[in-house]
Amino acid sequence: MRILIAGGGQVALHTARRLIREGNEVVIVEQDAARCEQLDETLDARVVRGNAASVETMQRAGLREADMLIAVTSLDEVNLLACLIAQAESKVKVKVARVRTHEVGHWRRIAAQTGLNIDLIIHPESEAVARILPVLQVPGVSDIVDFADGKVKLFGSLIEPDHWGAGKTMIELTKAGPPEHSLIALIFRGADVIIPHGEEKILAGDHVYVITRDVDLNAVLGFMGVQKQERLERVFVLGGNQIGIQVADELEKRDVSVKLFEANLERCKKISEILEDTIIIHGDGTDAQTLTDENVKGVGAYLALTHDDEDNLIAALLARRLGARKVVALINRLNYLPMAQRLGINTCVSPRLATVDRILRFVRKGEVVSVTTFREEEAEAIELVAGAGSRYVGKKLKDIRLPREAIVGAIARPGGEVLIPRGEASIEAGDRVIFFASEKVVPELESAFLSEGRR
Repeated sequence: MRILIAGGGQVALHTARRLIREGNEVVIVEQDAARCEQLDETLDARVVRGNAASVETMQRAGLREADMLIAVTSLDEVNLLACLIAQAESKVKVKVARVRTHEVGHWRRIAAQTGLNIDLIIHPESEAVARILPVLQVPGVSDIVDFADGKVKLFGSLIEPDHWGAGKTMIELTKAGPPEHSLIALIFRGADVIIPHGEEKILAGDHVYVITRDVDLNAVLGFMGVQKQERLERVFVLGGNQIGIQVADELEKRDVSVKLFEANLERCKKISEILEDTIIIHGDGTDAQTLTDENVKGVGAYLALTHDDEDNLIAALLARRLGARKVVALINRLNYLPMAQRLGINTCVSPRLATVDRILRFVRKGEVVSVTTFREEEAEAIELVAGAGSRYVGKKLKDIRLPREAIVGAIARPGGEVLIPRGEASIEAGDRVIFFASEKVVPELESAFLSEGRR
């Protein structure tokens, strides 16, 4: 597939790297000369210097031959113009645009009304908020991911030194009597990602991901020693940016008491006109005395959501030390994610990674329903529909030769049945299959799920 990416930032880099690895032909349009050099040295892609809002530049980049346009420059107007140019000047089949303005809803409507066919308009801030909200009531969980329209849940949790399961093998954990429909699908240990098998041990400091059915989630959380807060009553939000405001607004709707800290006075005044019940604190939400004065001890969650990754990390660590039950840090630099987990910041959210995940479902082979990336792209959870011609269809899992770095985590039947499968289960045509794999074996697995006629 020929894919044209407008913009050469971090989202473009990570998206291009994945697409190239899977055999796609990628061209990147980037205006900054120094960034063009970096991309040229890093990627096996053609890099064209120029403005993506220029018809001439886009034509020079091969717009007419492209199958897909992904517009992720730093400017919303350029992304929208690039899609307009593609529609007028080419037969590009799929167009994706990142739009970061809070007026994204208006732009979706305008695009539809004017006939500008953009297959996906991604709003990274909304993607980040959607990842934050589900975990706020569960202090011991880093993230909760939905599959199969919410029928399947995946949650991550850090194994503390005193955890009852530390040092036990997968076989020993199974003998301890977990809920039937549950499975440890991934283990992150330092820089390593492990797809666990029978003799693999869980060690203190591991970050594990467990998959289960929605109806069994609370029972599995209990088995893993994770307790939910009965009710989320108080939340502190650091940062009066778009994400902070959107989170506060959603929490207000849930009758949660919110305090939002913002250092800029004019910004405080503007936020007070947007939010109805949130208490706006003009002050430094990273200052220990300020947080103590505002009664941070025992607060249900402290969300560090500024634009500065370092500030967010430091603030989350401070809030945890001062007694916040749950801390969340917004992280844009993907190489910070493993470090944050090692520091004990259980929940980190990356708008960039969320954007890459959304883009990939439009590009990947097969009937890909969703893509979830973990840490620095070291592992993926992929939900796809098994085609009738797939070589895996009709076979029991024990008879399928999966790579050792992969595991089938769940199967959702078209009729509504959900399995956390064992060896005797089989994959049937039309099933939604959720598998977990290290990044290097993903292309092989996707090819296996394709119908023979589509390869």
